[in-house]
Amino acid sequence: MSSRYDTKIVIVVRDDLAPWQRSNVVAFLASGIAATTPELIGEPYADADGTPYAPMFRQPVVVLEGDAGTVRATHRRAVDRGLRVPVFTADLFATGGDEENRAAVAAVPREELDLVGIAVHAPRNAADKITKGARMSS
Repeated sequence: MSSRYDTKIVIVVRDDLAPWQRSNVVAFLASGIAATTPELIGEPYADADGTPYAPMFRQPVVVLEGDAGTVRATHRRAVDRGLRVPVFTADLFATGGDEENRAAVAAVPREELDLVGIAVHAPRNAADKITKGARMSS
């Protein structure tokens, strides 16, 4: 990751997820960062023929993994720092849409959430401390 960025986008997923679950969780969590931090989105793309393409993040997204305890610890440290973070719980694999997703999260106290992923956007040093214990995803 280039040192020219003052912040980091980091997604931490549980290491026991099936590949399709991991991909789904990463996509949903990235959308949460994009929705809450629009300044991270760059300009639209275009190819040499002038075909327009959608904009994306201006900086890399680091995907890390860890066991359930690591994901819970990451969540706790992020919340303790006052960060508003997107979360994905195991219950969301069985829901059918946004309203059901929000209801599933709202039904469980914070300390009892069965977290399978969390995303963080924070200053580089803070992001490193928040995600301590997570490792590069394979």
